[in-house]
Amino acid sequence: MRRDIFQAIADPTRRAIIALIAVQSMTPNAIAEHFDMTRQSVSKHIRILTECELLTKAHEGREIYYQLQIEKMKEIDVWLAQFRKIWETRFSQLDNLLSTIKKAKK
Repeated sequence: MRRDIFQAIADPTRRAIIALIAVQSMTPNAIAEHFDMTRQSVSKHIRILTECELLTKAHEGREIYYQLQIEKMKEIDVWLAQFRKIWETRFSQLDNLLSTIKKAKK
């Protein structure tokens, strides 16, 4: 089943896993050590992130290391960019309004 990338980041545990793996590749056991949940629950989150193509796995001997796919994260940034422009425009308008009010008080 192909999952949407936004399903992956909707969960706080998956966002925390992304933050951990962004720093360095990690094994499932190393990831699980950072959470107060079963290894099986952490594996489910890793599977969802992998299905969304946010994580890839690399085999090194008997170990599996998961790493973040930065390129895939750009999809989120592209989607957010449209809102960033709106926010910047509104903040600029607010700055102008506050400057006008401040000048009127002098």
